[in-house]
Amino acid sequence: MRRHTLTPRPDWQRTVEEQGLVYPLTRYPDDSLRPYWDESAYYSFSLAEVEALEEVVEELHALCLAAADHLVTAGRLAELGITDPRVADAVAESWRRRAELPSLYGRFDLRHDGTGPAKLLEYNADTPTSLVEAASPQWFWMTERFPGADQWNSLHERLVAAWRRQAPLLPPGAPLHFAHSSDDELGEDLMTVAYLKETAEQAGLETEWISMEEIGFDPLSGRFVDQRLRFIRSCFKLYPWEWLTTDRFAGHVLDTLDNGGGTGTTLWIEPAWKMLLSNKALLAILWELNPGHPNLLPAHLDGPRELAATTGYVAKPLLGREGAGVTVHPAGGPPAAPAPGHCYQALAPLPAFDGNHVVLGAWVVDGEPAGLGIRESAGLITDEYARFVPHVIL
Repeated sequence: MRRHTLTPRPDWQRTVEEQGLVYPLTRYPDDSLRPYWDESAYYSFSLAEVEALEEVVEELHALCLAAADHLVTAGRLAELGITDPRVADAVAESWRRRAELPSLYGRFDLRHDGTGPAKLLEYNADTPTSLVEAASPQWFWMTERFPGADQWNSLHERLVAAWRRQAPLLPPGAPLHFAHSSDDELGEDLMTVAYLKETAEQAGLETEWISMEEIGFDPLSGRFVDQRLRFIRSCFKLYPWEWLTTDRFAGHVLDTLDNGGGTGTTLWIEPAWKMLLSNKALLAILWELNPGHPNLLPAHLDGPRELAATTGYVAKPLLGREGAGVTVHPAGGPPAAPAPGHCYQALAPLPAFDGNHVVLGAWVVDGEPAGLGIRESAGLITDEYARFVPHVIL
């Protein structure tokens, strides 16, 4: 694993926008615009390195599924903040019937510097983004700049295959709706959903487009409906389950939830059991069940414990994205008072390449490793100002 610099292609911004990355720039607090898609650098890997990372992702995914099963069978969902009995029942039933429910993708965020075992930072299993840039512009960049190289990137093919394989799990005779929130100002959620809709269509599925805010509820039929008052039988939503189960339609979501077995009227993708994996409490459960595992970092729910004096720690809200609410506490400093709704994970500072802190986003599609996206940040927390940097296998 090495970082290289090179001159960006002429008119690179127009090129990646045409390939679906309509948010190539990030606006900073000083109102300046700087590249989000940053092709002034790239990372190179050997094939052996990528194959080793694929094995790590397979192992981590299996550990996460085992942890989810433990959480359900041991009745520990309250430790994830899932305290509403109806929501907990829905999640548990979804897990038990997971073979009957479509589940598409997720992204592991890993700490890795090319030496030693990769370490899990978190698993984005419900509404992961940065998919478009990893699947499309990154691939076309490689074919143009390094035509003899390869890339850890089978995302598109695997997504189409996943939709095709799971099509029999969808309600027959009805389109699959794709929904994003119209509150998305950058276009990232919009284009992620549009891209996934395209892969579903390539798999032969009938699809429809809708925003979450346009979804209606018909009290006469007791069903969710679209803009044309058609029943929504299935819907892929880039809208977190913790919002779906707490907003003003939450009661209707639970009343009509298709959790397999012929119950309910609306099937949501990702399924409700993904709430078990998209919660930072999973990190502590993984460490409890697999202490000392080479690809895990020590983590606890009741406070930093020994981490405050040994490695230092990172306090992470159980639910959150783009580094929101994450705080870093070096070893030896005064430990923060444990706060409810947080996970305390051992501090493993992101490796710095030429002063850039890097995190690897390893994708899983239909339960299998599928590709890699790399983001760089100026600080130790990968936040909304992090840049996407492409990679190659040489």
